[in-house]
Formats: sequence, structure tokens, C-alpha cells
Amino acid sequence: MNLHGDEIKLTSYSTKGGCGCKIGPGELSGILGSLPREDRHPNLLVGTETNDDAGVYRLTDDLALVQTVDFFTPIVDDPYDFGQVAAANALSDVYAMGGTPLTVLNLVAFPIQKLDRSVLAVILRGAADKVREAGATLVGGHSIDDNEPKFGLAVTGTVHPGRVLTNAGARPGDRLILTKPIGVGILTTAIKRDKLSREEIKRVTAVMAALNKRAAEIMADYDVHACTDVTGFGLMGHALEMARGSGHGIVIHNRDVPVLPRVRELAEEGVVPGGTKNNYRHVEQHVDFAPALDETGRFILCDAVTSGGLLIAVEGAQSEALLRALRDAGVEAALIGEVTGRHPGRIVVE
Repeated sequence: MNLHGDEIKLTSYSTKGGCGCKIGPGELSGILGSLPREDRHPNLLVGTETNDDAGVYRLTDDLALVQTVDFFTPIVDDPYDFGQVAAANALSDVYAMGGTPLTVLNLVAFPIQKLDRSVLAVILRGAADKVREAGATLVGGHSIDDNEPKFGLAVTGTVHPGRVLTNAGARPGDRLILTKPIGVGILTTAIKRDKLSREEIKRVTAVMAALNKRAAEIMADYDVHACTDVTGFGLMGHALEMARGSGHGIVIHNRDVPVLPRVRELAEEGVVPGGTKNNYRHVEQHVDFAPALDETGRFILCDAVTSGGLLIAVEGAQSEALLRALRDAGVEAALIGEVTGRHPGRIVVE
């Protein structure tokens, strides 16, 4: 149900949904690896080398720009919710870098001959409300007529050059905190197949639409060495980028990873998006899964998340205090593993 009271199945207008529509990590790395390397500008603090969440460009000794862009096809059926989720997802990259969102641009692809223009207005309203919640300002955008609806944001934020967080700074002894449950890709695929109740849809939508703002504000008071947000490449894909970027190993405790209700049940029924399977194929040679963990469990850890939580590598001695602070603020955080000097560039799932 949208704000006009009309039933719309927005996901029926696209073949893939949310971050599951992204080009797979294996294909993407092959494409980017074929491009010529350019000399790095001295003010470019974070570029493409470690597949980080956003780029960071230093303007002065005290100020740097954080820039990112993200858009995708409908992940939920309600237009307002789609706008909210897409906006939260794009804003998340800035939070993952330790920055504060400042301005946003709307990116719109919309089948103007197939869907009423009021649907687009509701999508934009949902995004605008989320941008306002983040304290950022909408400054414009761009739109095209397309057969499939797509929406997202280009976001510019700011950060102090000395407080930039990347996915490459993790240190042995750090513990890993995840701030949202996983299983989103499987549940949103179930939405397309009419397998979720209204309450279940409401639950997964609330997870995706939640800003990572509060988690980012809280972690700023602790010795966080690395951070990334868990999105299209799944928990394993983003953790692997952290392992490779830092040159250290990562251990994930499967029993401690928070998973949304019914995810395993649906995955066992075959409700697994193609993006999740692509993620698994991409990481399986670099992850030592516990022998007792079956294929379904492995798919869940690789599930293609849309607007997921932050994966935070924090000084081990401070991890419990950070976890309590996050939970006290209503963040669904969990300690899920640690960084180790063993097996550099690899993940062990226990």
C-alpha cells in the first residue's frame, strides 16, 4: 500500500531487486582491473585501490570531501519505502568512512509511460524524508525514461582528513561488530514471490530504511581502526575486502551473526537471489567455512544485502563497551568475530 492507498507491486517492474542487481564482484574486478592505472593525486586520500565505500579528497588540512553514488531497482513494492531504503543505502557509504553527509543529488530512471508519475513523486518524497533525517540537503538530480524503475543518490559528505575510516585499517586483536542483521536479499526475493506477510515485509523494510547515522556517531568515540557497510557483496564479500585491504585475517563466528527471521527456512526452499550465489562463487576460494556449515548457511553469510549495517573493526579491549553503547541506542549490533595475524587476506568461519 502506498501513500495514495493504492496497491502497487513495484518489484514486478524489474527483473532484479536492490543491491542484488549489481554487477557481481568477480566480473566487476575483472573490468576495473583492465583499466589503465592513473597517477594518484596527492590530495586523493581514498581511491579505488581497496574497493572502499567512498572516495575521499582532501581540500585543506582540516577538511576532506567524501563522495559516493548508489542506485538500484525496487527492493520493496511500496514507492515511499523504496525511496527511504534507496536513500539510506546511499547515505550509508559516507557514514562508513567516518563522514557526515552534506548534500545529495537524486538519480532517477523511471518508465513514465508504464507507471503513473505520482508513483515517482512518492519515491522522491520517501527519499527526501530520509535525507532530512540524516541532516543532509537535496540540491538537485537527474532523470531518464527507462523500462525499469531505478533510484538512488549521489552523496557528498565531509570528514577530517585525520579521522577517515577505510576498510583497510583493521589490526590483529580488533573485534568485529555488525550493526544490522543479515538475510535481507533472501527476504526481499521472497517479497517478489509473495512469500512474506505484511508484518514480515514491515520488519525487513525497517531494517533497510534505518540510517547508520547513530551507529557512526557512537563509534566515533572509540578506537575504530576500520569500517565498511555490508551491502551488495554480502557479509563475506565485504569482510574479505577488509581482510585483503588490511593484509590480515578475519575470523567470523557463525553462531553470533544476527540473521532475520525465516531467512534459513526460505533459503532451504530455494529462495536465494542470483546475486547471493554470485557472491558465494566469488569468495569460496578465500573463505575456510566450518565443515559443519551447509550450503544454505554459506549462502546466508554471502547474501546480497541492501542497506545493511556497518562492519566495525574496533580495538578489542573497547569492543564490549562499544557494543553496549550501540545496543543502548537501539542499534541491533552484535560481536561476530575478530581480526588475526594468521591467514592474511583470508576468512575463517567457525
